[in-house]
Amino acid sequence: MAKRFGGRFSPQPRLDENDPRLSARPAPGEIRHPLESRTRWVTIMAIPFLISAFWQDPAGLALHLLAFGSIASGMWMTREGLQAEAAYDARRVARRPAIPRKLFGGILTGLGLALGAYVPGAEAGAGVIGLAGAMLHWLSFGSDPMRDKGMEGIDGVQQDRVHRIVTEGEAHLKAMQDAILRTGDRRLEARVALFAAAARDLFTHVEDNPDNIGALRRYLSIYLQGARDATIKFADLYAQTRHPRARQDYETLLNDLETEFAARRAKLLEGGRADLDIEISVLRERLAREGVRPPPTPAEPAELQSPMTLDDLLIPRESEKPRR
Repeated sequence: MAKRFGGRFSPQPRLDENDPRLSARPAPGEIRHPLESRTRWVTIMAIPFLISAFWQDPAGLALHLLAFGSIASGMWMTREGLQAEAAYDARRVARRPAIPRKLFGGILTGLGLALGAYVPGAEAGAGVIGLAGAMLHWLSFGSDPMRDKGMEGIDGVQQDRVHRIVTEGEAHLKAMQDAILRTGDRRLEARVALFAAAARDLFTHVEDNPDNIGALRRYLSIYLQGARDATIKFADLYAQTRHPRARQDYETLLNDLETEFAARRAKLLEGGRADLDIEISVLRERLAREGVRPPPTPAEPAELQSPMTLDDLLIPRESEKPRR
């Protein structure tokens, strides 16, 4: 795909990919599996079934067309399964795909090879070829994720709610990035990309901690929807007027929202640490009641908890003075 030129010495430099403010979480459309290109090549290799079909009798025509359609459908299912697997691997907390797409893709691929190799009187040979094709598909693309990851102790209903809200938030971010393209300004595109990165950091935190969705729902729905509407209106206005005040106000809005997202995420992290401290203290009290003494927490001596001077060392304290 062609990309607009931009670089260090360009009057409108493009976004620096090494910017530390960028999120490690990619956008849903940017997640790619390294084996996706194989599905395209397998589909291309099945084209001879499509071409040779028109030189066959009616039965052969149908078989060859079905063979090509089955292989192409299997590769489409496999590509969808690879994308689902890439999204699964990119998250620390994820559910297994609801449909084992790679498994169905392998079955369709084997069926297509069996149909293409079918000859009357040699059905066993066609079945062996189809079975071998399905096995080679499994060896080439692997199997689908078959178990949930990081879901122990997480409410499934809350996780589904988080998924719906995050999907809605991603749609708002995509609309913002599409709208800002109308301005033709690379700096503004980069600024919106940085804002999207900050929002996706919050998405990652919510997916890892679904219990916090109640506190973040307003930020993930109302605020992002407002940012989307503001971006659309600004893009229409700035594309016509190029008014610097409108640009400044829009960038100030993004700065305020991005700061609010970062502050909210930090506050939730601090709240998580406080909850952990409370749970640890309650556990220690229960162990003490049952006669099991937990290992003592190493504490600093009292005299080391505050800074001491030379006078403190030479002059005895009131409690250490000898009694008369």
